[in-house]
Amino acid sequence: MTELWFRTADHVVCAQPWGADSIRVRVGRKAIVPDIPGALELPPAEVPAVATETSLTVGRLHLEVADGLLTFSKDGRELLAEQPGHFAWPGPRLFAPNGDGYHRLEQRFRAYPDEKIFGLGQHQHGRLDQKGMVLDLVQRNAEVTIPFALSSRGYGLLWNLPAVGRVEFAENGTRWVADSARQIDYWVTTGDTPADLLAHYADATGHAPAMPYWATGFWQSKLRYRNQDELMAVAREHRDRGLPLAVIVADYFHWTHLGDWRFDPAEWPDPEAMVKELDGLGVKLMVSVWPSVNPLSENYQTMRDNGFLIGAEQGLPLHHIFPDKGFGDHKHGVAFYDATDPAAREFVWSRLKTGYYDHGIRVWWLDACEPEIFPEQFANLRFAAGPGREVANLYPREHVRGIYEHALAEEEDIPVSLVRSAWAGSQRFGAALWSGDIASTFASLARQIRAGLNVAVSGIPWWTTDIGGFHGGDPSSPEYRELVIRWFQYGVFCPLLRLHGHREPRIGFGAGHSGGPNEIWSYGEEAYEIIAEQLRLRERLRGYVTEQLGETARTGIPLLRPLFVDYPDDPSAWTVEDEFLFGPDLLVAPITELGARSRPVHLPAGGTWIDVATGVEHAGGQSVEAQAPLARIPVFRRAGSTLHV
Repeated sequence: MTELWFRTADHVVCAQPWGADSIRVRVGRKAIVPDIPGALELPPAEVPAVATETSLTVGRLHLEVADGLLTFSKDGRELLAEQPGHFAWPGPRLFAPNGDGYHRLEQRFRAYPDEKIFGLGQHQHGRLDQKGMVLDLVQRNAEVTIPFALSSRGYGLLWNLPAVGRVEFAENGTRWVADSARQIDYWVTTGDTPADLLAHYADATGHAPAMPYWATGFWQSKLRYRNQDELMAVAREHRDRGLPLAVIVADYFHWTHLGDWRFDPAEWPDPEAMVKELDGLGVKLMVSVWPSVNPLSENYQTMRDNGFLIGAEQGLPLHHIFPDKGFGDHKHGVAFYDATDPAAREFVWSRLKTGYYDHGIRVWWLDACEPEIFPEQFANLRFAAGPGREVANLYPREHVRGIYEHALAEEEDIPVSLVRSAWAGSQRFGAALWSGDIASTFASLARQIRAGLNVAVSGIPWWTTDIGGFHGGDPSSPEYRELVIRWFQYGVFCPLLRLHGHREPRIGFGAGHSGGPNEIWSYGEEAYEIIAEQLRLRERLRGYVTEQLGETARTGIPLLRPLFVDYPDDPSAWTVEDEFLFGPDLLVAPITELGARSRPVHLPAGGTWIDVATGVEHAGGQSVEAQAPLARIPVFRRAGSTLHV
């Protein structure tokens, strides 16, 4: 392979071709260490490359070394360049020893005043453009770290380290930081359009599979159906009302103990019969699977003795407290299985197979899969893949990988797992990310639009939210009913359509707790009629959704995407944060304010757009005031498409 190597007094640097128009850079103290965990597991495509003593050219991407500094360019235009922290010390790359053979790493790049930054996973700060932000590189509920940045300057950068750290997109420079790791590792790509960058990223980290048709329907959930009878009553009610239903959910505490991974027979006496009846209704049952293991679980001792649990550098391997059955309101210490250990993943699958799969269950809800460990104790965690601070962000990807690879080995259809966290490459293992336990407010709905678009730019095409938000919401409140309607109208145009939440009245927090009703008939007759029509709209769109997600599997271009992906030559497409494209043919403009009955909509330049509700055509490159009565939100169809909405 054509490569560029050079040394400085402190570092050795290796730059390699890594796919079309793409270069991987690794920096070590004295040598390059192979096989450090990361996202670039797939062998790179063989591509023509030219190297000299001071440069490497891969397709359109050119890397030049001058005075020990790296500069990336395309067609003679600078894309990205290293920047020293100081004229003497530190330089652009810093290795600060932690005293254990690992280092606090920093990689600095120049800042550009006109640059916009997108991607970086899922965050709740409410912005699409992340220039000016400081983002923690850590997994938390509703905060998902995927360290891929797409720049308006025409490059993409993957920070190929699952280490805990941060990234700063400041006015005076960009800085990537790993709190504890062995070497710097990042990947840069370019292309003519943002779509090129997304395609190269999918090639490098893995393409999502084609979503099965059943998954494009409506998913019904609440916190929580307490037993088999409650859940089946809701599924039968959907049938009796003639309402579409694709998936219904058995949420947490359906188990005997955390880590048993099976139904409690006192509340779920015949799961096989339940699955069989649901299959007859055309409905799949999804079960909540947590990575937590109660020391009283029937599997704890075996997992402890075989090293299948996340270890501790000091003290017992109990990293969180959580309630469980038989303890009342008391919370107690629980462990977590080590998803970075292939043997641990195989053992967990053997329990899931016995407890669920053999009863016919094929859909998995991997809740709390960050994993949910707090307060911060990464320095005390020991994984099979390495020390906690070096590899912790990898966990959610390896967790979903275990489900995907073992389920696929059973020669089933593509496995689908709903996950609360992800990392670079999660998409190739059937990960369907949702935005976590979010607030039930209009402001929260607005934040999810930005979060979902950044997730799409981060390479995760299967994404959704809790319609109505998770925390609270009174089904009898007129204001909240309006929020649920508006959220449904948005959710219809997400890759997955899922209703979930912990509604009022909420009952404590423990093994027997639940919340208020959360079925579409729970929100009054007016809301019911509007939401039912939205479900029928989704049914009409399912063929289009399936087709477009098939294209996503092939190309890496997400179904839900910012306007600039398709219209990069329209300057306004880079600044619109509250609209999106749903495939190439639909532009969607959600309503995120209580009482709003119209809103301005920017129509991208380069085409003609038809208001789906009125049939009126509008030239692109302008803003129009679109009507939005309670029964609908503004949706525009690209002229020339054959889609019927």
